[in-house]
Amino acid sequence: MARRYDPERPGRIVDAAIKVAAERGIAGLSHRAVAAEADVPLGSTTYHFKTLDDLLVAALRRTARAWLDGMAQWERGLAADVPLAERLAGLIEEWLAGDRARLELEYELYLAALRRPAVRPIATECVEEMVALIRRRTSDEGTARALVAFLDGLMIQILITGRPFDRAEVLAALRRMTG
Repeated sequence: MARRYDPERPGRIVDAAIKVAAERGIAGLSHRAVAAEADVPLGSTTYHFKTLDDLLVAALRRTARAWLDGMAQWERGLAADVPLAERLAGLIEEWLAGDRARLELEYELYLAALRRPAVRPIATECVEEMVALIRRRTSDEGTARALVAFLDGLMIQILITGRPFDRAEVLAALRRMTG
């Protein structure tokens, strides 16, 4: 029997990896679980992604790209007459009102870079691109870096603790940072 050419298969495998990680966490990610979710033979997952880190890198690239594309679209739509602090507070509120499982996955993949050197470059690229996006709206790079760090720290704390988003508190902090 001849092999069927399926150029979409690697993409479906990555989509399945994202879904499995969203449902089970990174610890639940395995070639077998991804193959079952993608409805492909186990050998296909290991053919296209030799190691779990290779699969994790591909999943992180895809989720990071979606996140960054959304951030770029947000930045392009910013009106010049609305203070950045107001817009950032609104963005955080929007993120938290959205798909929580997706948000948790994005941060879980991002934090995987702490223990998995293979994913560190993608997480680093993501941070640098976010800084570049925010930098277009700030007076200097240091402020942009501080804002990105604040956004990440705040999101992680809210996701972990379940603490409700306090717009007034966040807005006050963002105003101090943006001057």
